[in-house]
Amino acid sequence: MGLGIHRHGDINNTNNVHPSPRSAIYPHLLPNDAPYQVREDNLRSAIFIPEPFKYGQDGKVPVLLVPGTGSFGGEAFEHNFAKLLKASSFGDPVWLNVPGKMCDGAIKNAEYVAYAINYLSIAYNRKIAVVAWSQGNLSVQWSLKYWPSTRGQVNNFICLSADFHGTSNAWLVAPAKGVPCAPSVRQQRRRSNFITTLLSNGGDSAYVPTTSIYSITDEVVQPQFGKWASALMHDERGVGVTNCEVQAVACKKPAGLVYTHFTLMINPLAWALAEDAICNGGPGRLDRIDMKCCMHTKAHGLNLIDVMRTEALSLKCGKAILSFSPKSKGEPEPPPYCNQEPKTYVPADDAQIQQASQEEE
Repeated sequence: MGLGIHRHGDINNTNNVHPSPRSAIYPHLLPNDAPYQVREDNLRSAIFIPEPFKYGQDGKVPVLLVPGTGSFGGEAFEHNFAKLLKASSFGDPVWLNVPGKMCDGAIKNAEYVAYAINYLSIAYNRKIAVVAWSQGNLSVQWSLKYWPSTRGQVNNFICLSADFHGTSNAWLVAPAKGVPCAPSVRQQRRRSNFITTLLSNGGDSAYVPTTSIYSITDEVVQPQFGKWASALMHDERGVGVTNCEVQAVACKKPAGLVYTHFTLMINPLAWALAEDAICNGGPGRLDRIDMKCCMHTKAHGLNLIDVMRTEALSLKCGKAILSFSPKSKGEPEPPPYCNQEPKTYVPADDAQIQQASQEEE
């Protein structure tokens, strides 16, 4: 049974009222979990439970949806994954509406994810699946790294348009140190302290079964091709990882044509892999899905309005990023719990990536 969670009608509501969890998960669930900086009631109020919700009673897997920079979970997923999951026989969507639309510090945003994972898994007394888009993937990976308690609560992690290695395009809205911008945008630059810290000491490898899906024509995150792809996830722990560049897998079929940072969320191959992962409890596998899905341009169950509304997220997110306040002139300082951690990650050289890009062409 659920916790008697109160649900609000506004899909972008950030002040949802939920009861305390049955067992304490704050200030930590395990002794080696990182300390939270955000108050527990604020962390809990960002969790949105839509109608209708069965609390796992119908056998569906609870799926936490984590949005990207400039968006709430409601608006980001309403016309793609939330709609598809609601209509499915296997997944029940829940999402995060993080105050500031994920424009505040990325580490602060990750706290909402860590708390939500533990809160929801306790509410359902079962493991959950996590689907993240854009910066949401960084938040999930950070929470899995620094809140070890979350790893046992997640069946699989499905990544859409991830920028684990940062993006060379972040300079467009975070051009140089000293120029005010949204904190999380500066943290997503390829050589940021945040990215280096996240990927050091095994953070570039999966902690739970992971399916990373991305597009070479992503206009926000670059590079997204071959071994240089920012979304590429390694598997040194052997938990199971599938990396899928839709153009490489679908080749010249409709599902492998031009997909942006935003429209990847309506891609039929992305949805097929997500379905396979959620249903089987591990990474999505190409050998298990019907590759005929690649003959379509959008996932079955979506219409042209869904496509247009998903495309329109680019303007919404851009506006939110530019209007966010307070902006920062430099990268936020990392919390003490990771200050002493040796930085082992060395980002690829820009010249190497540029040469590889020219060879791809």
